[in-house]
Amino acid sequence: MTTTTGTIDFTDIDQYLGKTMDFSPMREPVANNDIRRWVHAMHYANLLHFDPATFEASRWGRLVAPQSFAIATDDGHGAAPACVGCIPNSHLLFGGDEWWFYGPRIEAGDVVTNTRVPFDYKVKETGFGPTCFQRGDNNYSNQKGEEIARQRSTAIRYLAHAGGDSVKTEEFDEPEWTDEAIAALEDRKFAWVKMLHELGHKERWWDDVAVGDQLPERVFGPHSIASFATEWRAYIVNTWGTMNLRKNDLEALGFTRDMAGYENDPDMMLINPALTDGAYYGPSRGHLFPKYARRIGMPRGYGYGASMGSWVTDFLSGWAGEHGMVVHSIANYRGPALTGDVTIQTAEVTEKSVDAEGRHLVHVKHLMTNQNGKTMCTGTAEVALPKKPG
Repeated sequence: MTTTTGTIDFTDIDQYLGKTMDFSPMREPVANNDIRRWVHAMHYANLLHFDPATFEASRWGRLVAPQSFAIATDDGHGAAPACVGCIPNSHLLFGGDEWWFYGPRIEAGDVVTNTRVPFDYKVKETGFGPTCFQRGDNNYSNQKGEEIARQRSTAIRYLAHAGGDSVKTEEFDEPEWTDEAIAALEDRKFAWVKMLHELGHKERWWDDVAVGDQLPERVFGPHSIASFATEWRAYIVNTWGTMNLRKNDLEALGFTRDMAGYENDPDMMLINPALTDGAYYGPSRGHLFPKYARRIGMPRGYGYGASMGSWVTDFLSGWAGEHGMVVHSIANYRGPALTGDVTIQTAEVTEKSVDAEGRHLVHVKHLMTNQNGKTMCTGTAEVALPKKPG
């Protein structure tokens, strides 16, 4: 595919499609505290993934990571194969994910490998002008050669000036929450956690689920710079020295100088590691600093697309319980998680089926909004549940 639109030439992408690219291997195996840190950062209060008494009594008898954890082992939130080829003077936002899960869970001692292959791209006119929707595959496997999951990520790439020109100044200020409103939020947030406790080690039977059922609402937030920084630190690569980092020239990809820098640069890591920390420098700092968020089109600090995808997986797998599993999901990101906002997740059962492998599936349509009803994410998923004997 070759595409040139207006003043933007996207054709440099073509040479990378279908070719396996490099990745950054982990220097040590996954540790239990990597898993605990992850569920804490993702607001996923499931005792299975951090409490010894609970996970020792589970079907596994040990601590295993949630399904969402695979992305924590990648060096770029799964975005790397969806960001190849030079698009001069451009910015990038995460546009969505599609996941296929194959069964094996990650646990302490595992070494996760990610085979990354750029997949395709297409160009559309959006509010940013000519915009490239680029996709790439991340194939996660363990040291035994077992396939864990495939993540097909979508990156949205557009001209830098278009981002700054589209910022809504009326959204610069965070909403203010009264003490009473926060207390009411805490009650809503705990309702979903209570559902996890009540299900415990029991099965959620496929037989008991009906088309039209609404999954219990999940609420968390308000988001803040502190909560986003906690998420950032839970991605293993974002601690110095955890990976043999690949060399990645961000300016060669077309990132503007002020948003490029040395994020995860292996050479600079040995000279001045502070400059390699994406929380402070480089393309990721827009998440934590409103000044840079506004340069790419966001009114204030905003959350990570990979985290939003993990929220979807955790929402569905938490409802499924330890005997169920998300087997496939699609998440299309429509709006950011901004500082001061709350995230609300809902889902409806749309179908039940039995697939060619004999798995009993519940199909859902899921939705993520903020407190004002603004859509953050839409999508669908299939969740495998156990069937009652007989």
